[in-house]
Amino acid sequence: MLSVIRDIPHLKQFAECFYSCEYKKFFQSFVHILDRLKTDIYLKDHVNFYAKEMRLVAYRQYLEAFKSVTIENMAQAFGISNEFLDVELSNFIYIGKLNCKIDKVSGVIESNRSNKKAMLFNETIKKGDALLNRVQKLARALDI
Repeated sequence: MLSVIRDIPHLKQFAECFYSCEYKKFFQSFVHILDRLKTDIYLKDHVNFYAKEMRLVAYRQYLEAFKSVTIENMAQAFGISNEFLDVELSNFIYIGKLNCKIDKVSGVIESNRSNKKAMLFNETIKKGDALLNRVQKLARALDI
């Protein structure tokens, strides 16, 4: 990316705004990047997927800092409408890409941060059970 950052307009602003969490400017430069990708013969078929994934990464990065945030504040930070944000976050939550809840009545998005220790513990238990089952099967096979 650094080798072409000067050649592609808006790429430097796109990267810097994402890094510094300036989401409104990020989305503005993102539109120009997407327009550029739509003209590329190899990437034009993948523009929608790339756009969705980059928006998802930006939403995750924003929500990581908060336990809860209002839809209005998040929409203002991204420079988009409340309705668009609500629909998009709902879709990401539904397909399991975002771990949060939307309280439509109070207009709040609540992050459900997963406990990493608990996840690691559960994963270790699952792998241990699988290993134990394999050892038991091997022991039964050797007893025959």
